Amino acid sequence: MMPGHGTPRPGAMAARSLSKDRAVTKHQLAPGTLSRIVGFARPYRLWITVFISLILVEAALGAAVPLIYREIIDEGIANERTGLIVGLAFVLVGLALAGGLISLTQRWFSARIGEGLIFDLRVRVFDHVQRQPIAFFTRTQTGSLVSRLNSDVIGAQQAFTSTLSNVVGSAATLVATLAAMLVLSWQITLLALVLLPLFLLPARWLAPKLSAITRERYQVDAAMAQTMTERFNIAGAMLVKLFGRPGQESATFSRRAGRVRDIGVTSTMYSTVVMVSLTMVAALATALVYGLGGVFVVQGTLAIGTLVALTAYLNRLYGPITALSNVQVDVMTTLVSFERVFEVLDLEPNLTETDDAAPLPEGPTSIEFRDVSFRYPSAAEVSLASLESVEADRLSNEPGAPLLRDVSFRVEPGQMVALVGPSGAGKTTIASLVPRLYDVTGGQVLLNGTDVRTATLDSVRDRVGVVSQDSHLFHDTLRANLAYAKPEASDEELIAALRSAQVWDLVEQLPEGLDTLVGDRGHRLSGGEKQRLAIARLLLKDPAVMVLDEATAHLDSESEAAVQAALATALEGRTSLVIAHRLATVRDADQILVVDDGRIVERGRHDELLALGGLYAELSRTQLLGGDTASPAAITGGD
Repeated sequence: MMPGHGTPRPGAMAARSLSKDRAVTKHQLAPGTLSRIVGFARPYRLWITVFISLILVEAALGAAVPLIYREIIDEGIANERTGLIVGLAFVLVGLALAGGLISLTQRWFSARIGEGLIFDLRVRVFDHVQRQPIAFFTRTQTGSLVSRLNSDVIGAQQAFTSTLSNVVGSAATLVATLAAMLVLSWQITLLALVLLPLFLLPARWLAPKLSAITRERYQVDAAMAQTMTERFNIAGAMLVKLFGRPGQESATFSRRAGRVRDIGVTSTMYSTVVMVSLTMVAALATALVYGLGGVFVVQGTLAIGTLVALTAYLNRLYGPITALSNVQVDVMTTLVSFERVFEVLDLEPNLTETDDAAPLPEGPTSIEFRDVSFRYPSAAEVSLASLESVEADRLSNEPGAPLLRDVSFRVEPGQMVALVGPSGAGKTTIASLVPRLYDVTGGQVLLNGTDVRTATLDSVRDRVGVVSQDSHLFHDTLRANLAYAKPEASDEELIAALRSAQVWDLVEQLPEGLDTLVGDRGHRLSGGEKQRLAIARLLLKDPAVMVLDEATAHLDSESEAAVQAALATALEGRTSLVIAHRLATVRDADQILVVDDGRIVERGRHDELLALGGLYAELSRTQLLGGDTASPAAITGGD
């Protein structure tokens, strides 16, 4: 068989196909899946046409090679025609060169189609996931979601590269080979086909075992990867060290890695048994063909060149048959990958812009809540069972319990309003409705008199800035993290923001300054430093409205003082809504809203609320507001 005109070894092809989960063939595809796949492939239809044409041409060239062998032997050697022999030898060289060129061209088209589809699918999925509401991310397993952009996207593109190539190439090779063999000798062709069950039997026998152990390998690999991911991030490493469990962790990892090793050995042996068995059957078939054909040659009913050609065709016969016998597994595997990608794309965000959405009006911005009620959406509205690793019927359709009831208040431009109350009262929920991370289930949230649901999302997010108690930093430089708020910001603007946030002195002392890597989630920085950097980032954004969700929680007194100084600059002249747990913040508020069980139960200034002797006074006495004294009298004495 000439290089460039052959097919992969039948044993290797069988091992690859049979290692896939054969249960996938029982899967029922969602209606319309095939038409959507065709839609994704439409931009590449010309390239796919050329790709298929090259496959057919390669199959035809490969089928011609044994016929040239026959001509060289029967016409050239037998008749001592030197010129014919040399001429046909040059034809073989030409076919080999043409085959190599076709293979390279075919590979280029395959790569362009495959990588193009991967790019299209990944970008579509990434963009779609980015538009999902925050509730989606609170439920979804990150690893499962990343798998859709990697494993499933790659599996989907194989439908138009390896699977398409194998199916079309195997079918064309099989048809051409059988046609040529039947023309040369129908008796030997029938003998080759009679041996076909022996050829398929080893693969069929080991298929369930090989696919089952492959399934287990995927599961064990995932468990091992999860162990590494959790133990190698800073939080997991810290936990292991603090509890003194490195020996236990090593033992757990060793056990899982050992199972991966054992499965690898078993899988290799199964695949080897398949390949050896098929090689032996192929050798038996070759022996029988030579035996029967040799008898025909001696009897004068078959030329020796024809026998050589038939044997060459025999090597091209069983590989395509094996590939086509497993085509259902290959095709369904790629289609299911497509379906898993479509599953994510079909999850419509439940928080979108209206068709007539308009930017928020310019100017100083007020915040107003009008009879707002809220409950979290049901799991089925914002998530997928497969991304939570649960059964579909376990994904609830019931919405969450009411968290806010008839909440009404107004923050005038430039005012600061503080939200206080016990844990779980609904303060963070109120704060999350201002930048429209969630939509209300009743009432309205208005910015500058405009319902946020009728404004463009970009204008709402531009107008509102948020600092939470755990500000996130990307594993990148300080410069990149700051510039996330304003990509075109100059170094002078970055430094000015850092000065205002009371953190430039720290950055200036770092060996690499603004180009210092902050580490995973900013763990190379202290909590106070991270918060001040988050405030600097917000100052670059320069929003009209500030929402502070316990921005100084969990900080020591020195860090809190630095952050408070930074916040004083950040809040100046801006409309702000502050979830407060420290008395200093509450005392400065223009209005304090006391939230309990999803309702505003008290409102007023610090002194007024203390005089009421209600929940606010109780929170102050029990120091839940972070006060330094235990009685209202002592607190007011400090004013």
